[in-house]
Amino acid sequence: MSPPRPKLVDQDTGEVKVDRSGRTVFTVGLSAADPMGRVELLNISVSGDQEVTLGQIVSPVGLVAFPWEQVRNGEKRWGIAYRADRIVPAAVPSPATADAA
Repeated sequence: MSPPRPKLVDQDTGEVKVDRSGRTVFTVGLSAADPMGRVELLNISVSGDQEVTLGQIVSPVGLVAFPWEQVRNGEKRWGIAYRADRIVPAAVPSPATADAA
């Protein structure tokens, strides 16, 4: 994962996005791998600063994905946006637990 950074409403002005409660919305970059080894890079929006660090294995809680579409300057753009309630460190089994399994 990459460290949380404030999400900008406007790159030119530097205006930071806030949620309905007035909390800053952060973007956290995550990578996710499927069983075939394909890796996706995802930017997850989350309200409030998250207590996570670069390279840490984490889990998004309350993750929701929704499609978006817009036309800008006559060009159609689309994608999938991701939002989570929070990002928490993943539970990593201890060596003793892993050996017992």
